[in-house]
Amino acid sequence: MTDRPSILVPIRVLEGESVPEGVPKLLAHAHVVLLGYHVIPEQTAPGQARMQFEDRAVERLDMYEEMFEAAGATVERRLVFTHNGQKTIDRMTVEHDCMAVLVPNATGTVENVLVPVRGAIGVDRLARVVARVFGNTDAAVTVYHVADEDATDEEVQTLLNGMVDRLAEFGMDPSRVETRIEHDQDPLDAIADVAESFDTVVMGETDPSLATFVFGMPADQVADRFLGPVFVVQREPAPGDEDE
Repeated sequence: MTDRPSILVPIRVLEGESVPEGVPKLLAHAHVVLLGYHVIPEQTAPGQARMQFEDRAVERLDMYEEMFEAAGATVERRLVFTHNGQKTIDRMTVEHDCMAVLVPNATGTVENVLVPVRGAIGVDRLARVVARVFGNTDAAVTVYHVADEDATDEEVQTLLNGMVDRLAEFGMDPSRVETRIEHDQDPLDAIADVAESFDTVVMGETDPSLATFVFGMPADQVADRFLGPVFVVQREPAPGDEDE
């Protein structure tokens, strides 16, 4: 289990949201932190909501847990009644030391993975998640960068080669990894456009705008731009974060 990255999978367990098709198999080599949560009105106490809805929520979590375990994942789970869904996701990510949060859109067999790299910060964690989730599969990985106008191809290629090297160090076959550079495009638009040709996206949280791009929009808008699942790899906790 030590080689399995912990991936948080948040599910609005009482709002008709379920584990989409293909997601359990996608996380077969991960440790899944299954978060079932339900957002309640401010005037409703979490304890009151739990008394009213816990049995139904637990029944659904039981089913989802079985799905992940049948696919090969290890699973731990939490059920939370909350006034703020995003704060709950953030808190669970820290409490369970999750390396990434999954936006669990449906997927078939994952044959190609897009890995946008924005800079050198966070490359280690990004490579660790990609290698350990997909290293034992047949999926091909494309390490991708949208270059600033001031950056040369040589500079960008050095960055991407560093990512390829880290993937190899974590056990991924370099022959399954290729690099790709784009120019003169808005990074978010470019990532969204190119993602249409891939089965899943793994991106870092090093640029807050990327995380906002995913989590700051309604789920239907995320699905419109990213058709497959999206892993958002969390930043390395800064010194003092745990104390806070």
